[in-house]
Amino acid sequence: MNPEQLKYNPTHEWVAITEQGDERVATVGITDFALEQLTDLVYMELPKKGDQVTQGEPFGEVESVKAVSNLYSPVTGEVIDVHAELVDDLEKLGNDPFGEGWLIKVRLAADATLDHLLDLEAYRKQCADS
Repeated sequence: MNPEQLKYNPTHEWVAITEQGDERVATVGITDFALEQLTDLVYMELPKKGDQVTQGEPFGEVESVKAVSNLYSPVTGEVIDVHAELVDDLEKLGNDPFGEGWLIKVRLAADATLDHLLDLEAYRKQCADS
């Protein structure tokens, strides 16, 4: 996926929105900036298919040799797909965070909003300021 076409959570998760029939589906991943900060990943926990996620609430965690960090949901809805094999191949996440490194797919709730998400320029500015 092209990083310029994605939206970003201030907590370093990215989102790609697609229309599937009359539903909106969000593919969620973690940014390359976050991966650089975490460095050597050793463990990841993701939700199960069918779980509900809520915007701003943790949906999983990632552990590196440095720290354990929560993954925060940028959207509200139902998890419809989980990239389960990624948990056993964390290198794939580092090699392609905006493609093969996706984490979950969420069917957006009818009232889900995306107004809080940043575009690439605003996200990069936030990263530079931190």
